[in-house]
Amino acid sequence: MKPIRLILVPGMASAPAPYLIVSGDGLVLERGSLSIETPAPGGEKMRTVAIVPGADVALRWLDLPAGGGAQLRTAAAWAMREMLAGEPDRLSTVVGAPGRAGEARLAAVVSRSLLTAWVDYLEALGIVADVILPDVMTLPEPDGDDVLLTAAFGEAVALRGRRFAVTVQPDLVDLVAGARHVRPLEDPAELERQLIAAARAPAINLLDDAPKRSKAAGSWKRTAALAAAVVLSPLVLILAAAARDDLAASHMQKQAREMIAAADPELAATPDPVAALRARANIAPPPGGTVAAAASLYAALESVEGAELDILIADPGEGVKATLTHPAYGDMDRVRSALAEAGMAMNETGTADEGGRVVSDITIGGLS
Repeated sequence: MKPIRLILVPGMASAPAPYLIVSGDGLVLERGSLSIETPAPGGEKMRTVAIVPGADVALRWLDLPAGGGAQLRTAAAWAMREMLAGEPDRLSTVVGAPGRAGEARLAAVVSRSLLTAWVDYLEALGIVADVILPDVMTLPEPDGDDVLLTAAFGEAVALRGRRFAVTVQPDLVDLVAGARHVRPLEDPAELERQLIAAARAPAINLLDDAPKRSKAAGSWKRTAALAAAVVLSPLVLILAAAARDDLAASHMQKQAREMIAAADPELAATPDPVAALRARANIAPPPGGTVAAAASLYAALESVEGAELDILIADPGEGVKATLTHPAYGDMDRVRSALAEAGMAMNETGTADEGGRVVSDITIGGLS
């Protein structure tokens, strides 16, 4: 087994990136740090595992149906869609290796642009990574459900439990832990052993869904070489943009609340007027009523091979509801698009996998 180079990606490109080179049997051959000014020299070929900030990666254990790599990634992305704010085409989803029969599988979602930024940064260090692994997945899973193992990575803290993994700021540890017992991993030698073990057998690889690199890739490296010595990591720039977007979103939400209050004082009196308005819109009759909704839904299902309408209900208090059976999780995107062309909105209220087919519950209303 050839040597493994394990490198910790820092939060800022100007900071050094610590690394270890480990022999095939796990012995540390070399320790050091790399930077854009002092990249890795060419030489012996080795497997490279990059450890990245886990705070930027969503990790969940999911019960996924049997299937190939692409099918599993699609199913995982669908199962995690409620917790993700980004557009699906801007996110990269990967699934870990299968465990014992019936066991949930680890899935991870990360921004594609951020994944590309990490790859470009490593290339600026003279490194091509074989594996990119979130820092929290270097910690072992504890035996008990009531225990969280923690370790500091830079200014963040990784927390690892049973089917649980997250990296947060230190002031959020107690909130996330709740009633679980926190057991810090403070011995540097023990943390290094865990890093080495994880690098030799990574639980997941964020590069599994990364686009192939072309020969023209790596422009960030050339740009960095011309920049000043202190260069902000793409990570910091993305977080700054996110903070700016949050401020803009808060301002827009305030305006929306004021408009709702002016149009409907009853909605304005609810704890969350925006959510109340959305709920009302979801059950509002679609254009043309139930007959038009049924006709549009039948037309939409014709575009999905193997899709069937199981139930269609019109309830004055709950709107037009339907239950559909279809082959794949992504089918609902096509149905939603077809209904939108007819001036109707579709809201999914439930999804289940039954006998190798997908069952989806939806409501149909007018576009807001």
